[in-house]
Amino acid sequence: MSETSLFETPQGRRIAYCRSRVTPDVGGPGVVFLGGFRSDMQGTKAVELERWAKEAGHAFLRFDYSGHGQSDGRFAEGCIGDWAQDAHEAIAALTEGPQVLVGSSMGGWIALLLARRAGLPIAGLVTIAAAPDFTEDGMWAGFTQDQRRQLDRDGQVALPSEYGEDLVITRRLIEDGRENLVLRQPLRLPFPVRMLQGTADADVDTSVALRLLDHAEGPDLRLLLVKGADHRFSTPDCLKAITQAIAEVAERRAPPR
Repeated sequence: MSETSLFETPQGRRIAYCRSRVTPDVGGPGVVFLGGFRSDMQGTKAVELERWAKEAGHAFLRFDYSGHGQSDGRFAEGCIGDWAQDAHEAIAALTEGPQVLVGSSMGGWIALLLARRAGLPIAGLVTIAAAPDFTEDGMWAGFTQDQRRQLDRDGQVALPSEYGEDLVITRRLIEDGRENLVLRQPLRLPFPVRMLQGTADADVDTSVALRLLDHAEGPDLRLLLVKGADHRFSTPDCLKAITQAIAEVAERRAPPR
């Protein structure tokens, strides 16, 4: 696998990344992996997709948002807007030409935010258990009145986590999330989009994928439901489904604008 390097964004955040390049005469778009909430670029999907991309002749970029993995910063101080900005700056500085964005969970939301921005040559999207607007529809909607009052009073609330220490949710995360919602306004995706979703996902319900498919507009949008697949979506069959989706999007990519 590629070595880890550091990139400093214009906002002064140092981002850890791994990048694989291809020779200039190799055609096809690059691939960028956008990880999930509290995940890092060393996960199974990120590493396996890099291996596949090398074999298939695609340049590949994976990285840690600020406050995640090997990047600088404290996780609790970050928010969706910061992480979307990290992704935008990393892609702009570290890739060349059109890119297929592959967004896992929160990374799917990040990918949709990037699709709304000007300036990045996006060839297409592949989302895996995409979680758009989860700070509002999942976290805030699930808070009790006591938790909402605590968030307003203290600026944060701690939630039990199955992954170890409590998860601290800040008022900034919730308020910034509201500034970056994508399911409350038109969402135009003018390139091939493949959405992958497991029916046994305990973190992102199938209804979220169906809502996103119904809400988004574009000439080539498809949703693949995999019966029995969970949120990790990292079994050999699931990984194969992801690479097949990337290959299809890369082949059907939108022409340069």
